[in-house]
Amino acid sequence: MNFNRLLLWFLVLRILIPNDVYSQSQVRDTADAECIQLQFSDLFKSRKTPVDTERNTMILALPNVSYNPSNGLMAGATGSAGFYLGPEQTTRVSSIGFNLVVTTRKQFIATVKLNTYTPDNRFFLQGDMRYLVYNASTWGLGTNSPDSIESQNIFVWQGAGIDNIEDGFLMSYNYLKIHEILNYRVSPNKYLGLGFHLDRYSGISDEALQIETLPYELTPHYLYSRLHGFDTASYTLSGLSLNLLYDSRDNLINAYNGYYFHLSYRYNPRFLGSSQASSSLWMEFRTYQSLSRDVPRHLLGFWAYGNFLVSGQQPYLTLMALGEDQRGRSGRGYIAGRYRGEDVIYAEMEYRFPISKCTKILGGVIFLNATTVSSRSSDVPLFRYVRPGGGFGLRLMLNKYFRTNVNIDFAFGDSSRALYFSGSETF
Repeated sequence: MNFNRLLLWFLVLRILIPNDVYSQSQVRDTADAECIQLQFSDLFKSRKTPVDTERNTMILALPNVSYNPSNGLMAGATGSAGFYLGPEQTTRVSSIGFNLVVTTRKQFIATVKLNTYTPDNRFFLQGDMRYLVYNASTWGLGTNSPDSIESQNIFVWQGAGIDNIEDGFLMSYNYLKIHEILNYRVSPNKYLGLGFHLDRYSGISDEALQIETLPYELTPHYLYSRLHGFDTASYTLSGLSLNLLYDSRDNLINAYNGYYFHLSYRYNPRFLGSSQASSSLWMEFRTYQSLSRDVPRHLLGFWAYGNFLVSGQQPYLTLMALGEDQRGRSGRGYIAGRYRGEDVIYAEMEYRFPISKCTKILGGVIFLNATTVSSRSSDVPLFRYVRPGGGFGLRLMLNKYFRTNVNIDFAFGDSSRALYFSGSETF
C-alpha cells in the first residue's frame, strides 16, 4: 500500500510540475545538464527540454490522502515554496510551508510556517501559525512516562500512530497558535529580534477522565492542571520574546554548509492574556559540514535544541513535546507528542550522501537522534532517561536551483517504527 501511494505521488508530481521545474537553474555545465535530464527521463519518461533561464520562485504542491487510526481518513493538500525577495547575490532564499487537512475523525489541520529574508537580508521573519480542531493521546510528563506503551510494537505514519494505542490518554481540543519573530540584522549573519507568541487551547476534553462515578480515572492533564491551578477546559499562554540569531547557512531550504544558532527568551505575563505568568528559554543549534570539496551534497548535519521553563508554570499542553518544533520534524521514529516536559533536550545527527552518478538527483541519508525530557512534579530530571531513534532515507532532488528534495524516511524508535514523506529537509 505504501509503494502504491508513493507511486501515485510521483505521477501527480509529473503531471503538476512542468519539465523545466526539474532543472530551473541556469546550467553552465552542458554535460551536467544532459546527465540531469537523462536521469529524469529514466524516472518519468519525460522528453528532454533544454533550460537556460533562472527563476526566482519554486512552488511544490502535493495532495495529502492517507489513513491511520489516529486521524482516520485524511484528505487535503500540503506543499512548500522557495523564493527570493531580493537579488540572489545578496539575499538568502526564503521558504513557506503549508498544510491543510480534514479527517473523518472530525479533525481540521491548517498550518503555515515561514522563514523569510527581505532584500539584502536586512530583516529575517520567522512565523509559525496553526489552527487545529484535534484529538490526540498524551502520556504524561517525563521521558519515562507510562512504560506500558514500550511493550507495543507501534507503527507511525507522518507522526501519527498507525496502530491502535490503548495506553495513551485521549484528549480533544481546539488550538490556535500564532508565533511571529521579526529579526533585524546588526552585522553580517547576526540578528536581534522581537517576537510575539500566542498559544490558545479551548474546548479541552479529557476523554479518559472519570471523576463522576467510582472507580475514578484520573489523567495526567487533569492532575497537572489541578496541581498548578489551571482550568482544565481552556487556557492561554501569550507573551513576548527577545531573540539572538546567527545564520551563515548557504541555503535555508537545504544547507550544504554553515551554522545556525537561535537563542530566545520568552516572557508570558498575565496582562497579555496568559493564564499564569511564566518565562522560558529556547536554544537551537545546527551545523552542516561538507565531507567532499567536489561534492558539497556529501556532508554531516547536526541539530540540537533545548527548551527550559525558567519561572512560573505553563499549562500542560503548552509544555514542549517531541515533534512540536517550528517545522514539526523532531523525533523521527516516535509519535508526535509522545514525550513532554517542563524541560526538553533533543539532538540529531544526519549523514547525507549522493547516490546517482551525477550526484545531483538521487541521494540518501542515515540519521540518529536522542530525546530527554523532565517531570519536575515527579522528580524526574533531564538525562535520567534518554530515548534513542534512528533510520535511513532517500532524497530525490526536484529542483537544483532551490535544492528542493522529495524525502522518504524510515525510522525506528524504542519499540516503534515510522515512515515519513515530505517535501523539505528535516533540518
